[in-house]
Amino acid sequence: MTNHAIFLPGLAMVALTFVVLMVMYRRRVAQMKRERIHPQAVATSAESAAKLTDSGPADNFRNLFELPVLFYFALAVCAITGLQDIATLALAWAFVGARALHSAIQCSYNKVMHRFKAYLLGAAILLALWVRIAIHLVAG
Repeated sequence: MTNHAIFLPGLAMVALTFVVLMVMYRRRVAQMKRERIHPQAVATSAESAAKLTDSGPADNFRNLFELPVLFYFALAVCAITGLQDIATLALAWAFVGARALHSAIQCSYNKVMHRFKAYLLGAAILLALWVRIAIHLVAG
């Protein structure tokens, strides 16, 4: 039987993405009801930006389709090549932790420098994961 442990951090990222989606939905609908914004008034991104002031969760939701794309692909490469050791799993889980921290900051108090540090941490971890993959692939 194949070891599926490498996919668990990916599953956690999917869960995080859906949590942020629910937060975004709840807060957007609440603002639209509170301020009586008709849905058609926010039909485009420009209209949304002008009328919806609570954009943290929406911004974070978009962020979850940037660096994480490279993460998901890295997990697939690891699964295909058999790179599923403790160090690789630790890097994968560390990336999930950094992204969860980034999401928590952006969806709550949103202090830019705190968010930026969490983003950089995640990017550095992802880079380390890809360096590990590259070494594994080149070493054959």
